[in-house]
Amino acid sequence: MNLSNQMNLEIKLDDQATFKNYYAPKGSSHQLAKFVLQESTHKIACLVGNSGSGLSHLLQATCQRSPFDTGEAAIYLPLKELQDYPADQIFEGLHSAPIVCVDDLHLVASKADWQVPLFNFFNDCRQSGTRLIFSSHQLIEDIGVQLPDLLSRLQSGLIHVVTDFNDEDLRRLLQFRCNLRGMYLSDDVAKFLLARLSRDSKTLINALETIDSASLREQRRLTTPFVKSVLEI
Repeated sequence: MNLSNQMNLEIKLDDQATFKNYYAPKGSSHQLAKFVLQESTHKIACLVGNSGSGLSHLLQATCQRSPFDTGEAAIYLPLKELQDYPADQIFEGLHSAPIVCVDDLHLVASKADWQVPLFNFFNDCRQSGTRLIFSSHQLIEDIGVQLPDLLSRLQSGLIHVVTDFNDEDLRRLLQFRCNLRGMYLSDDVAKFLLARLSRDSKTLINALETIDSASLREQRRLTTPFVKSVLEI
């Protein structure tokens, strides 16, 4: 699969996944993750974090605006969507891209038919100078890589763990994203959302999008009764 053929997979980036709207408090692991992707010269980097910690957001942001851009499109591979495709076909020709971001490595790392294609792809990228960025919900040593040489390659790069947000950070994340949308979210409404919704960032941001659409449509402020009604919670 060459770069043009890869477009036939209809992989679409989330327009909202940018570095600008990624909440990264000063001194946090999230701020360091942004630094790794935007400023670091490491050719191999792996971000590790739980589901909802914003890893997909960061990888897509890297593809949408990269300081390492050479005029060619960076490639985003969401393995959650691609894991049932033949691995050797997915990686074919992608080592010619300046950056390849491989999301959810943990989903395929233990599969026997992915070991050699991953290893060959890694070596092709190293030879061509392609920058490789992986994400995983588990540490590399815990994802079941069967091929020792592949495990060694994956562990040779920078590995950065993105920690979960605490409740205070999640409240500020909600308010940060609301401010970017031109909405005001009070502490009380933010705490109400955190008490009623799953506390992963993806769920919370999706809820904000729903609330924003309803607010614009009905010209309503974000009060607790309004939010409760819109989300039916």
